[in-house]
Amino acid sequence: MTLKIYLSGEIHTDWREQITMGAKGLDVTFDSPVTDHDASDDCGVAIMGAEDKKFWHDNKGANLNAIRTRHGIAHADIVVVRFGEKYKQWNAAFDAGYAAALGKSLIVMHGPEHQHPLKEVDAAALAVVEEPQQVVDILRYVLNGTLP
Repeated sequence: MTLKIYLSGEIHTDWREQITMGAKGLDVTFDSPVTDHDASDDCGVAIMGAEDKKFWHDNKGANLNAIRTRHGIAHADIVVVRFGEKYKQWNAAFDAGYAAALGKSLIVMHGPEHQHPLKEVDAAALAVVEEPQQVVDILRYVLNGTLP
């Protein structure tokens, strides 16, 4: 069985690469949002035209990004959402909630410092982990029944 995995959340570290490299040889495919921060922020105005107000600039970009995100989450078997240490990722929390509302298998990844603020998000997840390798180990177990 091929599992489709959507990797959402923090874009400032290489956690996605760690998971995709660790999952080599497993029957999985990966999708994610656009992780080029500038492209993600400016896609709306680059495609549909400039805006005078920052709100509308951001709104256009958010709407275009939502097309990709909604499609990726809707077609995923498993959604992994990473919350990083540096920024508040409201979009990641939204993605986790959307995935939970769709009944997707949700894995949440964050450090211990986010345990309390993310307790409701964690409660919706089927697994809460701290490291990318733990996600790989979960995928291997789900697909092959093998433990690390």
